[in-house]
Amino acid sequence: MIQGIDYAAIAPPLILAVAALGLLLADAFEVPRRVLSLLSAGSLLAALIAVFVLAAGERRATFCLPGGLRAGGPPSCSYVVDDFTILFQEIVLGAAVIVVLLSLREITESRMPVGEYHFLLLAAVIGALALVAARDLVLLVVALETLSLPVFALTALRRYDGTASEAALKLFLVSVVSTAIMLFGISLVYGATGAMHLDRIAPALDDLPADLDPIASVGSVLVLAGFAFKVAAVPFHFWAPDVYQGAPLPVAAFLSVVSKAAGFAGLAIVLALGLPAYAHVWGPVIAVLAALTMTLGNLLALRQRTAIRLLAWSSVAQSGYMLAPLAVGEHRLAEAVAATVAYVALYAVMNLGAFAVVIGFHKRRTLDDYRGLARRNPAAATALAFFLICLAGLPPGVMGLFAKVVVFRATVAGDATWLAVVLAINTVIGLYYYLAWAVRLFTPSGPDEAGAAAPGLPVRVAITATAAAAVVLSVAPQIVLQTVARAL
Repeated sequence: MIQGIDYAAIAPPLILAVAALGLLLADAFEVPRRVLSLLSAGSLLAALIAVFVLAAGERRATFCLPGGLRAGGPPSCSYVVDDFTILFQEIVLGAAVIVVLLSLREITESRMPVGEYHFLLLAAVIGALALVAARDLVLLVVALETLSLPVFALTALRRYDGTASEAALKLFLVSVVSTAIMLFGISLVYGATGAMHLDRIAPALDDLPADLDPIASVGSVLVLAGFAFKVAAVPFHFWAPDVYQGAPLPVAAFLSVVSKAAGFAGLAIVLALGLPAYAHVWGPVIAVLAALTMTLGNLLALRQRTAIRLLAWSSVAQSGYMLAPLAVGEHRLAEAVAATVAYVALYAVMNLGAFAVVIGFHKRRTLDDYRGLARRNPAAATALAFFLICLAGLPPGVMGLFAKVVVFRATVAGDATWLAVVLAINTVIGLYYYLAWAVRLFTPSGPDEAGAAAPGLPVRVAITATAAAAVVLSVAPQIVLQTVARAL
């Protein structure tokens, strides 16, 4: 039995669903490309306003079972709008607006079908919004696939581009395998507990009979492995560099920021609300994944000579930093989740800003092509240098330093000292390639003037918006931690 639907709770994804269908139909009537793009951005802003309205009111839930584990207990709900949900929905929608602005030139130059592009983009955002609100395993998987499936098509939307088609196929195959692994893990967890809602799984695992313990342990690890594919954690990372390089650059930015943020939100929800009793099982696994991910990502980023592949491997390394606090397991789990969430929020601003500048100067493919950019476009060069310094974790990019201190402190507090040492070493390694790129921006020699054209107005707006957010968060980075603390 399902209770009545609370349409206010699902207003943000509902707005985007209506807008996505409307944009697809409008494209059939040959509405101008720029108008469709503006309508897409407007629908995302409308959904963001709906999230702000929900934040100002009382917390909601819908799709609930009538009755909890005990008579008279709170109902188990599939879709919950709490402070955690609101925080991540704000991150997802804000980043999606920037991605739409960055897509305007790409759609025109690549001659992509604009209606299909925005329909698929909004569909993926709907999946991300539902994922961060999901509180049962069925909705979580459905939302995760709603996020993933449109991205395959977005990656291959540059028709007759063999590189894009190859990237889309690779992403599709990896995602299908990860979904199969996750579904198998979910089936084992359900078989052991007889529950799908996270608030019912957690107490069931606490009182699980000894003969079912191996089943639940394997199920927990397989669910974790499924998420590891989504967030590009080693050894499930191999799709990321080729997909980032083959996909349209705005789609790569979407994967790097929106998709990754939603993936980490889903992982945190499952571990903290559903599987805390098996922290002794998944905690060490996450510790190994985090160490391998940040180490391999940074070492391979050192070898890159193109901007997009450096950002791709850097993104892999950043996933390792985000995983590190979760390795503490049940010990201080709330603090660990808060550290991961804070890092995800700060990373979204830093990485999206770097992608915005790279998209604005898309003809500059190699790192050496960025030499002398400060002479031709000092504002963009300064912005890119600032984003890179933030990612490196150096002043004046205090937000990046703050993010790394937060995850380092949470890792040490959770008695994972060896992992904190690995994190510190990798932070030093990351300094080199970020600073090497930043230094190139201010060296005297530069590329041909063909690659020096200034970005268009939408890209300049995106760069300005992300730079302003980065400056504010560098001045007062504790804003994020305070927001996260309230959300958790």
